[in-house]
Amino acid sequence: MTALPRVKPSRTVLVVVDIQERLAVAMPPEHMAAIERAARILLGAATELGAPVLCTEQYPKGLGPTVPALRALLDPTGARPIEKLAFSACGEPRFASALDELAVEAAVVVGMETHVCVFQTVRDLVARGLEVSVPLDGVASRRDDHRTAGLRLCEKAGATVTTAETLLFDWLGQAGTDAFKKLSKLVR
Repeated sequence: MTALPRVKPSRTVLVVVDIQERLAVAMPPEHMAAIERAARILLGAATELGAPVLCTEQYPKGLGPTVPALRALLDPTGARPIEKLAFSACGEPRFASALDELAVEAAVVVGMETHVCVFQTVRDLVARGLEVSVPLDGVASRRDDHRTAGLRLCEKAGATVTTAETLLFDWLGQAGTDAFKKLSKLVR
């Protein structure tokens, strides 16, 4: 049995994949609510704990920009959406270059759709040697069976399927700190 290593936030990139306006309206409302909550938790943690953030937008001319609720949360991280046409974020040279510059050991991937862009990005991140986590509450597809298949494919590719709260508390490591007091409010 393989041990799951604890990864420091500063050595982990949060990858926000294609959470865009025109795609969001096609998602089940309960999944969009969950994905926005998970992204809010993880972006808040990234900002507070120093995890770098990369964000992509798949063909924004057709699918629109990142949803407004997340755009406001991306600003404090300094992440600017990277436009792409490749389904895998790693297939976009600007993303791959930004990822290489970060020299991280791990990635947390949220976004949509689970069975297409999220899965292909996860597979390529694992192939690059990163420990990859996918919070099941941080991904969505238009159909539940596609979301389930995407999560299974991510796991088969070598990612750990988890939750945003699990990642948050693993990054924090302990209660009682200033960061814990500030970030634990995000899960209430």
